[in-house]
Amino acid sequence: MIITGIALAMHYTPHVNLAFASVEHIMRDVNYGWLLRYIHANGASIFFILVYLHIGRGLYYGSYRSPRNLLWFIGVGIFLAMMATAFLGYVLPFGQMSLWGATVITNFFSAVPWIGNDLVEFIWGSFSVDNPTLNRFFSLHYLLPFVIVALVLLHLLALHQFASGNPEGINSDSDKIRFHPYYTSKDLVGVFWMILLFCVLVFFYPNYLGHPDNSILANPLVTPHSIVPEWYFLPFYAILRAIPSKIGGIIAMFSAIIILIPLSIFSTLNIRSFRYRPLFNILFWIFVFNFFILLWVGAKPIHLPYITVGLISTIIYFGYFFLMMILG
Repeated sequence: MIITGIALAMHYTPHVNLAFASVEHIMRDVNYGWLLRYIHANGASIFFILVYLHIGRGLYYGSYRSPRNLLWFIGVGIFLAMMATAFLGYVLPFGQMSLWGATVITNFFSAVPWIGNDLVEFIWGSFSVDNPTLNRFFSLHYLLPFVIVALVLLHLLALHQFASGNPEGINSDSDKIRFHPYYTSKDLVGVFWMILLFCVLVFFYPNYLGHPDNSILANPLVTPHSIVPEWYFLPFYAILRAIPSKIGGIIAMFSAIIILIPLSIFSTLNIRSFRYRPLFNILFWIFVFNFFILLWVGAKPIHLPYITVGLISTIIYFGYFFLMMILG
């Protein structure tokens, strides 16, 4: 992602009048520019798929429990940095959905008491999403991946310090196996399937996970019929829309991610792995199914029955984490 990002930055122009044209220039005139862009755009989706699977595995096997709290906290930090980087990158092509997505998301900060409107103007650097905004977003989008690399290194150091968990959920200090060749050969299978999926996306369905409105030049005078973020934000977008209050929706959306931190602190499960907890095993798969429901609802228009389904799914989402924290 960093290599393709640097290559794309060599040809990209962070200016509201030139950004869209520079992306078209990359796609049409730069040698293999289309490949660089499709690898970069779909690479973000693959990155999020793998991270969601990784978080799900951690939840299932109790990897968030002590003594791996620090490992889990750094992982949540990586997830937040990824989401910020992906949002900033989505704005850069300055298509129709980029402009309106940036307008909606940055307006969240207007809900901050007393300083909300001033804070939004500070982020924009103007009175709307304009040239200063695009420059700031480009600078931060270039910077944050290196922050993620630093966090990943810290994540690996914490992993080395406290060791990996295991499916049995028991202490493995006394009985260990070598990483190579057992896990390298096992991981190569996962790498193969990931590369296969990646190639299918890049070469056959490069725009499948994107929104068609982002292929239209941004127009601040025309509001899209439905403003939808990238697919990996949809579950949290559905939670935001499920709450009638603006400030309540924003708090709920951020809490949906931040709740992973108190889960690690307050969880009272003595048996880590859900393999030996049949009821919790069922609850976990209900949670996974509910997560896909939220993803589906996030892409739908804001009217009944999607509002009701989103509210019920939001209650189930938070209910799962509260159950994990209070049930022993």
